[in-house]
Amino acid sequence: MGAEAEHRMSPSPAPAPPPPTLVGTDADAPPMVLGLQLSALIDHVARVDWSLLDRIPGDRGGSQQVCIEELNHILAEVNAQILPCRDDLSPIRTIAGGSVANTIRGLSAGFGISTGIIGACGDDSQGVLFVSNMSFSGVDLTRLRTKKGHTAQCACLVDASGNRTMRPCLSSAVKLQANEFKKEDFKGSKWLVVRYARQNMEQILEAIRIAKQEGLSVSLDLASFEMVRDYRTQLIDLLETGNIDLCFANEDEARELLGGELTFDPEEALAFLAKYCKWAVVTLASKGCIAKHGKQVVQVAATGESNAVDATGAGDLFASGFLYGLVKGLPLEECCKVGACSGGSVVRALGGEVRPENWQWMYKQMNASGLLLPDLKN
Repeated sequence: MGAEAEHRMSPSPAPAPPPPTLVGTDADAPPMVLGLQLSALIDHVARVDWSLLDRIPGDRGGSQQVCIEELNHILAEVNAQILPCRDDLSPIRTIAGGSVANTIRGLSAGFGISTGIIGACGDDSQGVLFVSNMSFSGVDLTRLRTKKGHTAQCACLVDASGNRTMRPCLSSAVKLQANEFKKEDFKGSKWLVVRYARQNMEQILEAIRIAKQEGLSVSLDLASFEMVRDYRTQLIDLLETGNIDLCFANEDEARELLGGELTFDPEEALAFLAKYCKWAVVTLASKGCIAKHGKQVVQVAATGESNAVDATGAGDLFASGFLYGLVKGLPLEECCKVGACSGGSVVRALGGEVRPENWQWMYKQMNASGLLLPDLKN
């Protein structure tokens, strides 16, 4: 990137709520929920014109890896063509990102659930930003190893309709390897949050193996429709192990799971996932979600969709709310309703981190619906 781009893209901690005090939790106790993010990731989130999306490789709306030269080219293009934001704040945000990081940060900052992250970050400025942002949100980073090298980055390009296109650069980033996991990392926690990635299967399988030995439940996010489409057989192999307790799929991922037909029945995808998982959820954007646990199937409407600015993190924050519900022992329908509120909170501003005013909006929605409010004391 040139000097101008370097200045405009320079990382600065994004606004966030004060670090929550986790009520009723021993400070020395293991985190309730662990997130497996092998490579710490920094998101560069910007509003862009559709014409820019047509000039970069890959499908619009999906997630496709790029090399560092391609990422720098995309970021230079972004700086040359930035759309104004509806909320009159900076049209570009540089924050800690990644699906798993978004979910556990949401659980900690918005719901007061103790969380930690297992992974690695580089010893560069991007790594410093990742650590600052996540620790400020109350996430335990004692399982995050700092390594010599680069921290992963991702261009998150948001069009005028609020839909996002992701271009992550992971090839040169430091990463936690399978032989670096320690049983102590998992001991005493209740949930492990995982994102499907074919290139990381060795680490994912080893982490799940240890987690299961230590009595943790495992939540799996299907990552992207491209990942499901290209590595569907390997995904089904993972599901067939019986080690995935909870699985989230969005509508596009669910379609690819069933073979990629243009017309498909989301309930069929839900039933497919429920064959292997205790809880299965298919999110349907503005149409809400459907979920299954045992013989129970529920459908819940979306919340806050009419005010969507950016869909980045919507599924990740839905997972935060749903997991909060499970941790608190809420019924399936209420887990979905909390997820709809938290998913609706993040789409009200740019980026995958919920702003303070939008947490307040979420609490109002939860209160109006008679849902269990988080026990936060700031």
